[in-house]
Amino acid sequence: MATENARPTNSMPPVSAAYHPAEGAFDEMFRPDGSARPECSAVTEAVFGRGVDELSKIHASAERMLLRSGVTFNVYGESAGAERIFPFDVVPRAIDSPTWATLESGLIQRVKALNAFVADVYGEGNILKDGIVPRDLIMDSSQYRRGAIGIAPPHGVFITVAGIDLVRDAAGNFCVLEDNVRTPSGVSYVIENRLMLARLMPDLLRECRVKSVERYLADLLESLAELAPAGIDHPTIALLTPGPYNSAFFEHVFLSQRMGIELVEGRDLVCMDHKLWMKTVYGPKRVHVLYRRIDDDFLDPVVFRPDSMLGVSGLTAAMHAGAVTVANGIGTGVADDKAVFAYTPQMIRYYLGEQPIIPIVDTHLLREHDVRAKVLLNLDRYVVKPTGASGGYGVVIGPRASDEELAKLRTVIERDPKGFIAQPMITLSTHPTLVTQNGGAPKLAPRHVDLRPFVLMGAKPRVLAGGLTRVALREGTLIVNSSQGGGSKDTWVLEAPC
Repeated sequence: MATENARPTNSMPPVSAAYHPAEGAFDEMFRPDGSARPECSAVTEAVFGRGVDELSKIHASAERMLLRSGVTFNVYGESAGAERIFPFDVVPRAIDSPTWATLESGLIQRVKALNAFVADVYGEGNILKDGIVPRDLIMDSSQYRRGAIGIAPPHGVFITVAGIDLVRDAAGNFCVLEDNVRTPSGVSYVIENRLMLARLMPDLLRECRVKSVERYLADLLESLAELAPAGIDHPTIALLTPGPYNSAFFEHVFLSQRMGIELVEGRDLVCMDHKLWMKTVYGPKRVHVLYRRIDDDFLDPVVFRPDSMLGVSGLTAAMHAGAVTVANGIGTGVADDKAVFAYTPQMIRYYLGEQPIIPIVDTHLLREHDVRAKVLLNLDRYVVKPTGASGGYGVVIGPRASDEELAKLRTVIERDPKGFIAQPMITLSTHPTLVTQNGGAPKLAPRHVDLRPFVLMGAKPRVLAGGLTRVALREGTLIVNSSQGGGSKDTWVLEAPC
């Protein structure tokens, strides 16, 4: 999937004063000598041809549009209700058609295997019996949910929405960094980013024949409807939110409004006779499919946390009765546990009889004594992650950590080795990004990026063309999460060479 060996076919001059690719990283627009990569040369030439001043004006217009549209996210740890505009970079990221075709096939393959794994773990458990995945690894996972045992969703779909985090290494090859199959977020920003650039640079979108992303909302609605209980032709679908203080509340509102479904909180729902009902001014209304954006622990106080005020008592029983489908299903987080991640290539071979199309980043399980000893000896060379966390929280980047931080990390690992994994530090690819530092003039500078494509599973798989490109706006940092100061770019999948 790398394109390093392709020969230039464009007349784009070296970037020289306008932009300098970072040393040691794969720049997605330019070669180390400053020449444009041919697979996205037309995009490169058109964007850089506008000049920094014009790009700055476009950026200012984009920020005004974000303000008017209320495209925000809430930040945990700040005052209640604190909101920020989601940072957006106007330089689009282009992915050529052949590269995307390979990625799309690999993403579908991966999510099919992950879904089969969840169904197996809460069903027959064959992959555990055969010793492909250690049984104790699953039983000890913080994301394993006994309440999911025996639930049989329509079409066997436990994972309706998956966000797969991809990175490109120093050679330009795509690989999987993490899976997100609990309540993956970020797709609203994908659509908003495209709407903004469609207004601000419509000529460029047309010239480069960029694949649309607007179809995603219809695809999601169709996927949810296909998972309705048997015999329901026109299901009622609702989106369950924890409320306005959740970091992704903008997205919850966005999706519910654009799909024309109800946005509900736990207090708006009630279970009666093993069915789920929504309270309305006309009386209770049956809900057949619940697109939940709440973690498992808060979904049903009867089965999980008894102090939860966010979920619905009896929801798990209604799922067992087959009267309501919850997407994503309870317990899906066991498939994106970072220790389980290490076994995903084996899952693909076991369930599908295929070789993985997209490789994963090497992952070391610190629960294993010999592996742990080796990592602890070289802790400053690894990125260490808690197995059950998400959002970039708890991640320690060894090469950039202080001696004191590494000493604390070593103590924590030795106390709870099962709670951590280690991965080699990947030098994420970079992409030209419009930045302003210390009040200076705007300039184009390399910033690290990743990619979160979204895969839908209903009666058939569907993949959003592109996904959310997250960019680490702070110079030198590798953490791209919005909660950690990251922003986003529009991701352009090209129909054909432009």
